[in-house]
Amino acid sequence: MPSQSRWSVPIPRTSLSSYIFTSPTVELSRAPLYIDTDRPETDFLSLHTYREWSKRFAAGLLTAGLQPGDRVLLCSTNSVLFPVVVMGVIMAGGIYTSGNPSFLPRELTHQLKDSGAKFLLTIEASLAVALEAASFAGMPHDKIFIFDNAPLNNIKGTDKKGIRHWDHLIASPEVGRRFAWKECVTIEETNQTVVLNYSSGTTGLPKGVESTHYNYIANCAQVIHQLSLDPLFSTPEAVARKSRWLCAIPLYHGFAQIQFGTVAAKRVVPTYIMRKYNYKEMIKNIERFKISELTLVPPIVVTMANDPNLFHGEARLNSVVRVFCGAAPLSRDISKKLEKIWPSGKVNVKQGCGMSETTCMILGWDPRLHSTSASVGELLANCEGKLMDDEGLKEVPLGQKGELWCRAPNVMKGYWKNPEETKETITEDGWLKTGDILYIDEQGMYHIVDRKKEMIKVGGVQVAPAELEALLHEHPHVLDVAVIGVRSQENGDEKPRAYIVLKSHVSASQNAIISFVSSRCSKPKRITGGVAFVDQIPKTAAGKILRKLLRKRAEAELKSGTQKAARL
Repeated sequence: MPSQSRWSVPIPRTSLSSYIFTSPTVELSRAPLYIDTDRPETDFLSLHTYREWSKRFAAGLLTAGLQPGDRVLLCSTNSVLFPVVVMGVIMAGGIYTSGNPSFLPRELTHQLKDSGAKFLLTIEASLAVALEAASFAGMPHDKIFIFDNAPLNNIKGTDKKGIRHWDHLIASPEVGRRFAWKECVTIEETNQTVVLNYSSGTTGLPKGVESTHYNYIANCAQVIHQLSLDPLFSTPEAVARKSRWLCAIPLYHGFAQIQFGTVAAKRVVPTYIMRKYNYKEMIKNIERFKISELTLVPPIVVTMANDPNLFHGEARLNSVVRVFCGAAPLSRDISKKLEKIWPSGKVNVKQGCGMSETTCMILGWDPRLHSTSASVGELLANCEGKLMDDEGLKEVPLGQKGELWCRAPNVMKGYWKNPEETKETITEDGWLKTGDILYIDEQGMYHIVDRKKEMIKVGGVQVAPAELEALLHEHPHVLDVAVIGVRSQENGDEKPRAYIVLKSHVSASQNAIISFVSSRCSKPKRITGGVAFVDQIPKTAAGKILRKLLRKRAEAELKSGTQKAARL
């Protein structure tokens, strides 16, 4: 029998704009909501000004020729005006899509072509790439705009290389005040696509994930319900008085869009936005702005857990009371190590699980419970889940590993212009095949084992890279690690191969690493495909290991007979 969440929350059928702001004219909070960590005194938005800037941008887009359903692509680092672009596009009846500012021309060309974007906003640092990609995609230059914070400071934007500044798309305050978005009143209207986030592309080309008004509202309501269970932040008054968030992760990622772009606004949580992630600056910002809750990804947690300054009193993170980690699995050993920064029992690192195809979150922890494992918690409100066997024909027994299928109001509409992939991923009765392998423990908590396509098959035995990575993290000299499967030339079987980042000023041999694993796990899980020492593990901005790159590297290394890899 499928599992059902123990909670249910109402999900209104309305537009995302009305869900966040109530109406185009109602009085809203004027307290700082989005604050630039570099210029907190001048560069900030309240909930009121967030709505008003979004209305001005929406009106400007319509004047520029945006039609219902047109796509607008933003390629930018973090900015307090980032949420304005997202919401303005949605208010105007368009579809917002994010691009990674570190994209190369080939990657941005793919997204421009696949999404069919009609407008492209880019930071100046990415302008050369944007122009080259636009040329390949056939996008005219008059649809490309330079994006920055200049409008917020009443500074006239500067055109560059014949490309106009995005202030050409911002209507006057008077026009903005008169603008009213179209309300959604029918099921069909609330099921209109509003955001097109692209999957990380760890397998094949990135696919556009269609999220609707209803998807975004549902996931926002689910996450807010989970947060409101916390006795420290159970009321709006408590949130206003105690809660302070820091956005150190990229807003172009769906995880940040939900957490900081919608949940923070709906809950009116003061959110300090870093323009770009920098570890030392992040630590300073936590102290400076007295951040109460941290939303992190595994690479940041690993760095914090191995930072001696946090354990010897040089950095004081006394304001922090909650730490959440998502986007990729994290070992419990790393979580425990991070928790030692604070007095015993004060902070409990908890994990969650989600994906672009579920808008964001699908599993999370009840904040009233204490996590003592690497579990990602339980189903969020209004969600159903079941673990299926390899063939997808029947559920696996309790405690056994299976692919998570979920059915929930936050499950995507489908893949953009890709009915075949949509049909492969969502069943006729609405179950999303996540591709994640999990098991449920006796307490009903879900544990991620690995991605289905990332499992290493050794002599018919499925070996999970995440399990070996968690084990190798226990080695005293290992800072970071990734495990992949490499094909044996003798019998075509796969062998686990480890890529290791060592801590500073220590050393370890390949044989020492292999012996460490061999003494702690069964034969199929031993590192028989070799060990390579590298400077860093390639990962997405959200912290997911780019195993595809490591597989290509391993193939080249093994062909050339190189066992110890050159530095990444």
